[in-house]
Amino acid sequence: MATNITWHPSLSRHERNELRGQRGFTIWFTGLSASGKSTVATALEQHLLHLGLASYRLDGDNVRFGLNKDLGFSEKDRNENIRRIAEVAKLFADSSTIALTSFISPYRADRQIARDLHINASVAGDDALPFIEVFVDIPLAEAEKRDPKGLYKKARAGQIKDFTGISAPYEAPESPEISIRTDQLSVEESVQKIVDYLTEKGLISQPKTA
Repeated sequence: MATNITWHPSLSRHERNELRGQRGFTIWFTGLSASGKSTVATALEQHLLHLGLASYRLDGDNVRFGLNKDLGFSEKDRNENIRRIAEVAKLFADSSTIALTSFISPYRADRQIARDLHINASVAGDDALPFIEVFVDIPLAEAEKRDPKGLYKKARAGQIKDFTGISAPYEAPESPEISIRTDQLSVEESVQKIVDYLTEKGLISQPKTA
C-alpha cells in the first residue's frame, strides 16, 4: 500500500451536485445469473438518461473485458472483482453521476464493503453517498429455466466450476432497499418500482406534467 500520497482538496461534492443539477449515488443490482439484473439495469439507465440524468451502467461486458480481465471466478477473484467495481461506482457517484452496477456479487460481506465505501465517502463535510441495493429475486428453478447462455446446463454437467447457485453459494440480501421479482413483474414495472423509490427518497425528481 502506498504511503507517500496525500489527499488533495478540490471541488466539493455539494458544489458538483449543484453545478450538474443532480445528485450522484449507486444502485447495486444483485441476484442469480439469468435473474434479469442487466435487463432491468439497462432499461433503468435508458429511463434515467431520458429524464436528463447522467447515469452509467457497469456490468460484466465493460468490466470483465477491461479493468478486471485479469480476474477469474475463484472466491478470491470474485472478492477483488467486487472491490474494484465498488471503488469505480463510488467515483462515478462522487462525480454526481448515477452508477448502476449489475453483478451477481454473491457474498454479503463483499456487498457490505461496497456499501461501507459509500457510507464512509463523506469528505470535507459532504454527506455520505447513497447506496441502494436492489435484489433481483427469482427462484433458482426459474433462473435455470431461462438459462439464456446455457450456463446452468454446463454447471450441472460439471463443465463450469464455482458457478453461483450450483457449485458456489449465493448469499441473498437480508435487508435490501428494493426487492424485485422479475418472474412476477415486467421490465417496465421493475423500473417503475425503482424510480418510485428514488423519487420518494428525493434522489431524483420526476418531470412535471401539464
